[in-house]
This record gives sequence, structure tokens and C-alpha cells, in this order.
Amino acid sequence: MINGLDMLRDPFLNKGTAFTKEEREKYNLVGTLPINIQTIEEQAKETYDHYQAKPNNFEKRQFLMELFNTNRTLFYYLMDQHLVEFMPVVYDPVIADSIENYSHVFVQPQDAAFISIDAQDDIEATLKNAANGRDIKLIVVTDAEAILGIGDWGTQGVDISIGKLMVYTAASGIDPKNVLAVSLDAGTNNEELLNDPLYLGNHHERVYGDEYFAMVDKFVATSRKLFPEVLIHFEDFGRTNADVILEKYQDEIPVFNDDIQGTGIICLAAVLGALNISKEKLTDQVFLTFGAGTAGCGIANMMCDELVRNGLSREEAKKHFYLVDKQGLLFEDTEGLTQAQKPFVRKRSEFENADELTDLETIVKTIHPTVMIGTSKQPGAFTETIVKEMAAHTERPIIFPISNPTKLLEAKAEDIIKWTDGKALVATGIPSAPVEYNGVTYTIGQANNALVYPGVGFGSIAAKAKIVNEKMLAAAAHALGGIVDASEPGAAVLPPVAKLTEFTQTVAETVAQSAIDQGLSPVSDAHKAVTDMKWEPKY
Repeated sequence: MINGLDMLRDPFLNKGTAFTKEEREKYNLVGTLPINIQTIEEQAKETYDHYQAKPNNFEKRQFLMELFNTNRTLFYYLMDQHLVEFMPVVYDPVIADSIENYSHVFVQPQDAAFISIDAQDDIEATLKNAANGRDIKLIVVTDAEAILGIGDWGTQGVDISIGKLMVYTAASGIDPKNVLAVSLDAGTNNEELLNDPLYLGNHHERVYGDEYFAMVDKFVATSRKLFPEVLIHFEDFGRTNADVILEKYQDEIPVFNDDIQGTGIICLAAVLGALNISKEKLTDQVFLTFGAGTAGCGIANMMCDELVRNGLSREEAKKHFYLVDKQGLLFEDTEGLTQAQKPFVRKRSEFENADELTDLETIVKTIHPTVMIGTSKQPGAFTETIVKEMAAHTERPIIFPISNPTKLLEAKAEDIIKWTDGKALVATGIPSAPVEYNGVTYTIGQANNALVYPGVGFGSIAAKAKIVNEKMLAAAAHALGGIVDASEPGAAVLPPVAKLTEFTQTVAETVAQSAIDQGLSPVSDAHKAVTDMKWEPKY
């Protein structure tokens, strides 16, 4: 029988002051806790009072992580009660500060697995040790080359995997005992880290090429060997590796890349929600993606697939897209194109002023987009002039500045509403307050991948899906886009984070049903599969 003190140290088993009199006697805990026995409700109230007393969001996150480290059930019970308040604290945007300071405030590894490119023979032992006998069904893994909008943070980026899994459990109800955060430490090109003696990762530059892919291959193969039903969620990989890794495994095993696919799903859902409001057709839209990295190309791919499902040929669909990166509009002869960018490049012969299409304002004046999505990490890039130019050529411009954290937003929602006289349909990558304009309250949708990836992952796992394919992702986008009430003045293009747990269930069941319908799942009842797997934070 497990020792009582070991239970107090195990975050999955610990109940703290909620251990009953009988449990204290059974597990030799008599006298090791204060005499008063509390309910989880009483613990939550007391803990929340402590949380509120913290002076800033960074310290609030540190406090919540201490709770996470000691009592997972109470942590998720409390998060369930304060979901909207806690989401930006445990995840984006506050997590950026946590990542940047990780080595200097390190207390616990939080059950993560740390794999080093310099010790690939240790991968199996690493995964076994970190799992510690747990049945792992979901892994979120990062190599942290492209964290949020803050770049390369080496092994410190493991916090993004931990935070992502928190959202998975809070939103979908996946049992925290069944998840594992993994860091793939291939080195870092961040000079600040390399020069920091306290940095906890490999003190050498990033390794690329064959040695890097050998590490990824070994990690994937070992994960599937140890945890045969696991879904592997890739997070914040650099643009040179992300597409290559996803393409290698996506037709073989259940994998998901949130930056490519999750961002694509949420933006497609937001566009569908916007078109529900404007009553316009998807096939009439002209898409401009500003920032043609992993996320920008993922968005273009998802939108393009949807246009094909709406009856266009693949070649016709591609003509609706304009990718803009640091070089300007991407052409066939643009140097340094990635594999993901190449399908969407344009011919210079299409434009009389091709050589001038190097800045966003000129490009907008030339192509007259109806949908403009920002993943550029360039704050203020969507200027008043650009937004007004776009609005002059379309009745309801769809504008999504979704770079994050807040300091990298291409434009503020309130400015876009004002500049377009309330005509724009807006979603932002960070939480935005409602905008009051000319007597109408405009609710701003948050194009946050957290609205979609928990349902996609949970539904795939519940269905025991062989793979996660484009039809399942499209089903998720339609499920999410269909939740919006388009009849309300100032309606949001996406449902609110406050209803995250409700619509995650809808998305999960929709994804599971898609897997069943395609013959990719051994289960027969999507609702039962999702319901049966759901974990609740209670003692």
C-alpha cells in the first residue's frame, strides 16, 4: 500500500486537508495534517483568496503552478470555476513571461520529459521515467524554436507544452494522468540563453538536418511503442521543420500541429462565423495573409481546402490567396521560399506593378482583399490607411490581427471598428474587450487555438482514430463556426471563451463522428466515447 506521505507529495493523489478521517487512518496520515477536514469547495475558496492577493499576473501564474505541482484535482477544480480569468494567466499571454524566466524561477519539472539531441540513446528511459507508469494518451511536444511571438527559447519552451496540456484538461476533460509534456532540446540560437550560466538547456547552437530528424524519428517511434494509442501534438516548431515533420507522420499515426492546423481551423471557423453575419459566399472572398510562416501557410491551406469543398478546383482555389511576408508579396522567383509557401505564390506577369508590391499598403491597394489575416508579429502593421483602403472595396471587411502576445498585435479591435465605421468583422489573437461604437456593442471574437485544439485532440483520442485528417479538421471548424448567433447586432465571429467547455464537447463529438464515418475508428458511438473518457476534478 502506498505510504501516506508519498500521497501528499504526489499531485495526482494529493487531497491536502480534504483527506477524510478514514483516509488519514488508512494511509498513516494521522497527525500529518491540520485536524480540520475541508471540502474541495472550501479549499478552492481559500486558494482563490490567496491567488487574488498576488500583486501581478506573473506572480499569480507562479502561485497557480505551485498548486498544479501539489494538487492537480484542486488546480483543475479552481480553473473550472474561473476559466476566463485563468486562461490568459496559465497560458497566453502571461506564459511568455514564464518562458523567458524559466531557468531563473525553476522549481519543478512538472512531470515533463526532457530529451536532448546529445543523448538520443536515453529517449526511451526519459519517456518511461517521466510517465512513471501512467497511461499516456496525449503528448504535447515542442522544440521551442518558434514560441508564440517571442522566438527561440530552447528548453525553457517546455512551459508551452505544460500550458497547452492545462488547457486541454480544463477545456475537454482529458485526465491529467494521461498527458505528458515533452521538450526536444536541439540547442538554441538565442544568444541571451547561451550566455546565461543559469540556462538549463544545451549550451550550444541549434542542430539541424539529419541529426535533428533522427531525434524526432526516435522520439515518435519510442512514444508509439510505449504508448500505442497516443496522439502527438507538435507545438511551436520552426518554419523549416514544422511542415516536414507533420507531412512525414500525418498519414501514418495520429499527429496534430497546432500552429499549422489549429490556427488554420480557428481562422476558418472565424471566417465562416463572419460570413454567417455578412451573408456573403466563401467563394467570393479574396484572402491576404500577412505573415507567411507556419501559421500563415496553415491558414491558407485550410481556407483553400474549404474552397475546394465548396466546388472550386484546386487551381481555382489557389487564385484566391495572396501571401505576404517580409519580402512583400510572394512570387515564384522570390528567394528563400519554404515548401509550405510555394503552392500559393503568384506570377509577376499578373501585375503591372509587380516590383512595387513590397509593402502591405501597396499590396492592399492592388489586390483589394476581403479577408486580411495577420500572423506577422509586426505591431501596428494594419494601419488606419490600410484598413480604410480595404474597407473602401468591400462592404464587410474581415480583419483578423491574430499575432500574440498583445505587444505584437497588428491592430487593436477598437481601432479597426472605428476606422471602418463599424463594418469590419474582427477577431484578435488575444482577449479584446467589447467595443462601443455608435450605440452598438461589438463583441470581439478571440481567434485563440484553445477554442479548437482541445476538441480536436480529445475527439480523436476518444475515437481511437488511426490518423487526424483534413476532413476531421474541417468538421471541427464547421462545428465551431456554427455556434455563433449571427442575428445579434455586433455579434462576435467566434463563440466566447466563457463557453469553452461546452463547445469543446461539441467539437470533440463532431471530430470523433468524422473519424467513425471515415472508417478510421473502431468505436461506434461518438457521444458515448467522448462522455466515457471525460475526467472531472473531484476527490
